[in-house]
Amino acid sequence: MALSRSAVEDACRYADPWLAFRQRHDRIPGVQAAVLHAGQTILSCAHGHADVERGEALTERHRFRIASHSKTFTAMAVMRLVERGELRLDDRVGIWVPEVADTALAGVTVRELLAHGGGVVRDGWDGDFWQLDVPFPDRGALARIAGDGAAVFGRNERFKYSNIGFGLLGLVVAAAAGRPFADHVRAELLVPLGLGGTVVDVDASSAADLGVATGYTALALGDRRPIDQVGTGALAAATGFASLATDVVRWFAAHFFGDERLVSDDAKRIMQKVEWSSDWPGSSSYGLGVMIDDLGGRRVIGHGGGWPGHITRSYADPVDHLAVSVFTNAIDGPAASLAATIVRLVDLAQEGIAGQDERPAADPGSFWGRFANLWGVFDLVDLGGRLYKIDPTLPSPATDAQRMEIVDADTLRLVGGPGFGSVGETYTVVRDGTGVVVEVRGGSGMTSRPYDEVRGAFAGLDRVRASR
Repeated sequence: MALSRSAVEDACRYADPWLAFRQRHDRIPGVQAAVLHAGQTILSCAHGHADVERGEALTERHRFRIASHSKTFTAMAVMRLVERGELRLDDRVGIWVPEVADTALAGVTVRELLAHGGGVVRDGWDGDFWQLDVPFPDRGALARIAGDGAAVFGRNERFKYSNIGFGLLGLVVAAAAGRPFADHVRAELLVPLGLGGTVVDVDASSAADLGVATGYTALALGDRRPIDQVGTGALAAATGFASLATDVVRWFAAHFFGDERLVSDDAKRIMQKVEWSSDWPGSSSYGLGVMIDDLGGRRVIGHGGGWPGHITRSYADPVDHLAVSVFTNAIDGPAASLAATIVRLVDLAQEGIAGQDERPAADPGSFWGRFANLWGVFDLVDLGGRLYKIDPTLPSPATDAQRMEIVDADTLRLVGGPGFGSVGETYTVVRDGTGVVVEVRGGSGMTSRPYDEVRGAFAGLDRVRASR
């Protein structure tokens, strides 16, 4: 069954307020997200702050450093050159980059660099540019890194992620194209797709004009502190790009099968074929410049990005033409789990639509709401015509969603979940004069009320006192 537009819309209807909740709950300065389906942006939202100290609200037009998403642009630039016959995947890097012709990396091929199979050092032996202690390497410094014990493993010995390798690919693209990497990417990728919110690099002088959200340190180090913006020099092809969530989902639309604005479907199949399977629990497999994952049975491509102060993640299904991007402006931002949850919400809604065999006893949407009690918070959510009880605080709330059977307009039965909970028990609701649910009794028989009401009541307490 083809992915239903209404399934995506149901998921996005819940994802927006859920992301707002998670931004506050996880103490993330800001979260920006977008969802695209079949060429249309279904969700674009922003919650929290672009700059906490200035009280600047985050908007959908603030840019984020998307870091290693840059590799997907570099890979696509390579594939366009390959399809035009101006570059070959099996070309050796030493042919195109004379600075490495006499180093151990000279024989590593373009394909091996794209797949992180060249055995190349990740960031060199002095990577303190990642914590802003020294500048990111320029071309000369990149060449020195490439000649300084950079061949950590043999070619095709194992998967070994390398920003240095993608920096070299940027030099290869520039040499093959006969113009600077940034100019080539703008002309060949950004302009044809209308990605006006995407830039190849950012430095301290351009960050404010470009509207880049301020990035922040991790909570593990204490109170969050803002982090300066810096340029990435010769590593722009690996980690320099900045963009908007709405741009990035449209970027991944160019990776969908049937969309040949940039490269053929044949080239996309080559890029999206697994070159290296996941070699660590929970990690992604890798193709040519793209990560490959299985999210609950849905095969997706995409990439993550880790920058000092920004963590971003995108997933895209090139068959169902679905793309999800979530950006956070904190170095510990849970972008990957947030983006994966949105994909799973889409699948829950799709399962509901596919599994509809009879009309429910009452409209599932009439139960919609967020409720709380002393023990926590839960959402009642209609996804694809099915009602679910979801804990929005969980790392994977969609995976742990519990089905609620609608007995009648005022009664639900919990039919999913572990035996340690209240599975099989009924929940009764009380509605106001307009039909909105204002009270839920269930789950150990406790009474829950609308979240904002309970949160406000707790804010006025200095202690939770027992009733006499």
